[in-house]
Amino acid sequence: MAGLVNNLLILLLLFQNICLGFRSPLSVFKRYKDTTRSLSSECLGSEQPVISLGLSDFALDIRMPGVTPKQSDTYLCMSVRLPVDDEAYVVDFKPHASMDTVHHMLLFGCNEPSSTENYWDCDEGTCRDKSNILYAWARNAPPTRLPKGVGFRVGGETGGRYFVLQVHYGDISAFRDKHKDCSGVTLHLTHQKQPLIAGMYLMMSVNTVIPPGEKVVDADIACHYKRFPMHLFAYRVHTHRLGKVVSGYRVRNGQWTLIGRQSPQLPQAFYPVEHPVDVSYDDILAARCVFSGEGRTTETHIGGTANDEMCNFYIMYYMEAKHAVSYMTCTQNANPEMFRNIPQEANIPVPIKSDMLKMTHGHHEETKDSDTSSLLQQAKKEEEEILDQDFHIEEAVEWPGLDLKLGQVSGLALDPENNLVVFHRGDHVWDENSFDSKFVYQQRGLGPIEQNTILVLNPSNAKLLHSTGKSLFYLPHGLSIDKNGNYWVTDVALHQVFKLGTEGKEPLLTLGVALQPGSDKNHFCQPTDVAVDPITSSIYVSDGYCNSRIIQFSPDGLYVMQWGEESSLGRARPGQFHIPHSLALIPDFSQLCVADRENGRIQCFRLETGEFTREIKHKSFGRELFAVSYVPGGLLFAVNGMPYPGEAEPVQGFVMNFSTGEIIDFFIPLRKSFEMPHDIVASEDRTVFVGDVHARAVWKFASTEKVEHRSVKKAGIEVQEIKESEAVAEVRLKNKPESAHSLKDADKQPLVQQASSTGVSFVLITTLLIIPVVVLLAILIFIRWRKTTVYGGKGGGGINLGNFFASHKGYSRKGFDRLSTEGSDQEKDEDDGTDSEEECSASPPPPAPSSS
Repeated sequence: MAGLVNNLLILLLLFQNICLGFRSPLSVFKRYKDTTRSLSSECLGSEQPVISLGLSDFALDIRMPGVTPKQSDTYLCMSVRLPVDDEAYVVDFKPHASMDTVHHMLLFGCNEPSSTENYWDCDEGTCRDKSNILYAWARNAPPTRLPKGVGFRVGGETGGRYFVLQVHYGDISAFRDKHKDCSGVTLHLTHQKQPLIAGMYLMMSVNTVIPPGEKVVDADIACHYKRFPMHLFAYRVHTHRLGKVVSGYRVRNGQWTLIGRQSPQLPQAFYPVEHPVDVSYDDILAARCVFSGEGRTTETHIGGTANDEMCNFYIMYYMEAKHAVSYMTCTQNANPEMFRNIPQEANIPVPIKSDMLKMTHGHHEETKDSDTSSLLQQAKKEEEEILDQDFHIEEAVEWPGLDLKLGQVSGLALDPENNLVVFHRGDHVWDENSFDSKFVYQQRGLGPIEQNTILVLNPSNAKLLHSTGKSLFYLPHGLSIDKNGNYWVTDVALHQVFKLGTEGKEPLLTLGVALQPGSDKNHFCQPTDVAVDPITSSIYVSDGYCNSRIIQFSPDGLYVMQWGEESSLGRARPGQFHIPHSLALIPDFSQLCVADRENGRIQCFRLETGEFTREIKHKSFGRELFAVSYVPGGLLFAVNGMPYPGEAEPVQGFVMNFSTGEIIDFFIPLRKSFEMPHDIVASEDRTVFVGDVHARAVWKFASTEKVEHRSVKKAGIEVQEIKESEAVAEVRLKNKPESAHSLKDADKQPLVQQASSTGVSFVLITTLLIIPVVVLLAILIFIRWRKTTVYGGKGGGGINLGNFFASHKGYSRKGFDRLSTEGSDQEKDEDDGTDSEEECSASPPPPAPSSS
């Protein structure tokens, strides 16, 4: 028996060592975090805070001298004198703290600390003279590293001679054991002269009030910059619990350029500015903090305690040494009106994933299950609030627009009044006779379309409000509408792009040469779509069926730049296209997304540079993705093409989270079926319209609440009632072909059938559950009897099923563990598998039977 116990102990120790040796890939932030226990002995035992790192470099350890705060929201300060008199430069910071004990730390530079004690209450102040913030840390942030050649200047004739560390201890429950805290930061300094001097620009709101229960409260800060140029390279955001997102911008000539945007609930590090920003004389620096007062019963003000709030946006910058200013602040809002034009992204909270929450929660997470659980629930709630994703897209079956007599529907858009605008081909058809091998249109003899090709419809009842576009186009394709209500359209036969006023009689602007395909700056080859930036009015054209590029033009139609190339063999690389078919401007993030049709994906690019940012591709897209549309607030809508022969992905619509690329919902029509959905447009209330070039129809889809199941008692029998919105219920009824009598009979029969099946199921399940229990009890009784027989009646006490089960691996007294569920607009020719660029070649495979 002793040998067995020893073997079990050895196995346990081996298992423990294996577990401890496992390193999670999510430990990127934890690498730089020291526990307060180890810090205590380390910093108290250190008599030499200065460590030589070579001839010109040294490290300076700045730590709290073993303190134990007595009450929450205590601010303690301590100072360290620079150990050299001549000029030095701070080039690196390494924090030593945990958010379990420290709310945040600030490091100041000055010449005269407020006290000469080992440490003091910061209510006495930090410095007697002017102080500069050199560093800030909160929420288990990793170290901050400065670019090469950049340093904070200290010492000498102009730099501060003292460092003052301020530590805010928010919740002192971690100090119940009276241990001493030695949190702080290690500085890497060098005597080598740095050509660029770092500084800190602090933007801070001082008068924001957050009403209780208020869902969204904005705190805006803006100042004119009146100094020599500075270059921004890092930023940090800081709020307390109510902060959702903080964003900072440079505003120049009315154009907003993002400096940084982050959730203040993530590690509050200095994050690198993704695309370095320069700030010149008379630029405006602007920042916005978004708060929510939900859950509070009193007003929340800006203040120093954890129950107050803060709105801080820190910017690290560098300047030429001869012009350097080490510290600047902005605490006002010089131009409140300008915030009407702030990019929409500033109002969208950043989703917090559970793995990030674990990283920010620190090393005591195993003893704070309830806290972690509440944080995860809060994060989940916030993510749901961002997109309100608990919805489903269903066809609005009452909408009569499906019965309109239309030609091939090629484009859809919504005008500034939210009316639906349809671009169709009237009596013209794109077929195998439309173009020759050089993409020259062959049916000019038909003349332009004699019907009005642009129809403006009431989105509620499909009533025709206005029509235009007669005798202007040969083969319409793409349509978009700018912020002023102008129509922008493409014609693949003319190889041109047009800007039309609402009357549409004569083009206000024409790009391309009529009936001449080409690939230079002045020609297009079957251009597919056009988009106009609402901020800069820049024009973007996707070109097209026989070119593989995106072209940017100025608002006056002058060529600016282009990007893209034809897809290579194998997997298409970023920036390669095989028919860039549809465009969606994402003004919230200054991006342009392209439906790369034959590559079955969405590619997104930066508006200013054309730089590739991301790809969104899912197996359910199939091989073709025809169109994409964006809704401010973070939703992306798309439609795919019919599956290739032998492939299973159905033709359908998709709703995606733009930030993550995840598919939130799928949708298909209930009346008719998609044949070749060619364009899609969505409004902010999640009303979606899809135009089909083959079905010659436009469907309307609307957002409905997801089906909610709840149990009710009826005639003594528990039945399931499905609670749905009226629209969904109506859809379900319209899909059933039964007569009124059959519906009545169906209402009567389920109760009897359910009662019978429920009775059988209950007996069967009960029997299956009882049998193993009886067998188990019999085994235990037999074991008990054997022990009594062998040991003369000296047993181990009565049978304890709880202890018996608890001795087995995987048993939890908290209940059962949850289970873990983890060409053209025409179809391809089935015979040769080549890409046809016509909208009429071989007929597509028969669609799946309609559900109606």
